[in-house]
Amino acid sequence: MRPHTRRHALATLAVVATALLASAVPAQARPAPATLPALGGDFYWGVATAGFQSEGHAPDSNWLRYSTTHADYDRYGDSVDFYTRYASDIALAKNLGVNVYRLSIEWARVQPQPGVWDEAGFAFYDRVIAAIRAAGMRPMLTLDHWVYPGWEADRGGWGNPGMVSDWLSNMRTVVDRYAGDDPLWVTINEPTAYMMNEVRNGGLPITGLLTMQDRLAAAHNSIYDYIHQVQPGAMVTSNVAYIPAADPVVNGAILDKIAAKLDYVGIDYYYGMSAEVAAEYTAYAQSALWKLPLQADGIYYTLRHFAQLFPGKPLYIIENGMPTENGQPRFDGYSRADDLRDTMYWIQRAKADGMNVMGYNYWSLTDNYEWGSYTPRFGLYTVDVRNDPARTRRPTDAVAAYRSITHDGGVPADYLPTRAPTTCSLVDALESCTDPVALPR
Repeated sequence: MRPHTRRHALATLAVVATALLASAVPAQARPAPATLPALGGDFYWGVATAGFQSEGHAPDSNWLRYSTTHADYDRYGDSVDFYTRYASDIALAKNLGVNVYRLSIEWARVQPQPGVWDEAGFAFYDRVIAAIRAAGMRPMLTLDHWVYPGWEADRGGWGNPGMVSDWLSNMRTVVDRYAGDDPLWVTINEPTAYMMNEVRNGGLPITGLLTMQDRLAAAHNSIYDYIHQVQPGAMVTSNVAYIPAADPVVNGAILDKIAAKLDYVGIDYYYGMSAEVAAEYTAYAQSALWKLPLQADGIYYTLRHFAQLFPGKPLYIIENGMPTENGQPRFDGYSRADDLRDTMYWIQRAKADGMNVMGYNYWSLTDNYEWGSYTPRFGLYTVDVRNDPARTRRPTDAVAAYRSITHDGGVPADYLPTRAPTTCSLVDALESCTDPVALPR
């Protein structure tokens, strides 16, 4: 099976830059703090999900069609059925001690026909958001997580000159309905990955990439202004999928177009990069996400990259997590709990070094439909959709680890990662090689 997911869609682009950087010589590592400070009471701890990937009972959409027409994709079915199990899933999140719950409001569910909004669709999200708030969490609402209605696909999707107008008509309706719940906002999930997946799945010709990029930027900038009209003091972003060693090339153009309208910088970080693992990107990015190198220390360089690009701007890790193959242990012996604790160590290091890190979301609360496949498993709670009709949520070892982290504001002051920093990481091109971080001696 050839999976098409947002996490491998851009990974191979990093190999090009790595070939140019492999000869870099590491500099003297910057010292570690004597003790590791906690992240503070105002830090956002969250879990992340997405509508189509989790809900099931899906209305007609571009992605329901992709999942049906691509012979090498898993049949969608009802995914992990968040649609009927949202209350118990939100209870699982509450038990983790998190204070943010990210979800998307699916355009296809609330506007099944042009100009027609479905009150039953909105009522579902009313119940979900009410449950999130009742559990003491703040909703983080994603307006577009790569899914649009089937009728919009019939009009040409993002190749349609009227797409931005159609998009804004729906999104303004969503904002009007939920601004009073004081959510954090994500306008468009991973715009560059969105574009590439539309091309891959046949929703857009490759010649339409620049047009889609311009339309995504226009959509973001317009809805940003509207959100601030309706919800003064709102916090709005569009999260980018960080691509090690190549991010300025991959995400630079879209960021240039929306940089003036970001209240915080939303970042998705999953995989590291160094010369010795470049071949693994080539071998696994298109077939085996669970074999890609994680390199938890890379999240430090990622945060530093955006701290330099957006001085003083709050930084939020919107997505981070570990893929496994069908929920089995990873080939390298790295556990989900250890990866989470190691990652948190480097986030705390970044905060201690003056980076304005405001929050962290684990992707994802439960396993889900990973854009064509149920094989990659990212969930804190694993769900065997293929073989378990009951869709039982089974806790991984990271559940207890995350609960401890949220309770204590991070890992303990004397914690040391289970894996040493990568020599000449290259996550942030040369800077992560010439200005590296080290563990205390």
